[in-house]
Amino acid sequence: MEESKIISDCKVVIIGGSAGSLNALLQILPDLHYLNSFALVIVLHRRGTDDLTLEELIKMKTTIQVKAIEDKERLLPGFVYVAPSNYHLLFEKDDTFSLDTSEKINYSRPSIDVSFESAAEVYGDTLVGILLSGSNSDGTEGLKFIQKAGGTIIVQDPDSADMPFMPSNAIKNMTPDYILNTEEILNLIISINK
Repeated sequence: MEESKIISDCKVVIIGGSAGSLNALLQILPDLHYLNSFALVIVLHRRGTDDLTLEELIKMKTTIQVKAIEDKERLLPGFVYVAPSNYHLLFEKDDTFSLDTSEKINYSRPSIDVSFESAAEVYGDTLVGILLSGSNSDGTEGLKFIQKAGGTIIVQDPDSADMPFMPSNAIKNMTPDYILNTEEILNLIISINK
């Protein structure tokens, strides 16, 4: 673990998670009051419906403006974006989002791996990827892409995760820059929010 990696010039923080990750997010978001220089993108495994309950819940827990992502919408700093259910979330070179309905990956759409890989291709070393609690292996391959592109990767400490399999799998298959509990994740996000 490379504890001394300095994160500068961050454009996007992308958070992926599955079972138990909402709990972690609800510990992080209330104390994150603004985003100055980057956008926060949340990609969670969720039921395949048009229900906006997740977005509404996140809106109630943060003072930052929350948006449900729409196809071809432009990514702007200062916002929390939430990936919709039943679509893979992709990032385009012109700072817009694309929504894709191709087959599920790791039994999921959105797939964390797909979104992490796409974000890494566009944002490279200005990307921070965070993997939270979950019960399958989604996210590990995507983190590898972020790391290879020069971005920073953070994995939730499995001891602090409701479902430790997803972060444990990532740690077993790679070397994250940071392994942090939710309070430490919050503090790191605040530290890059200049």
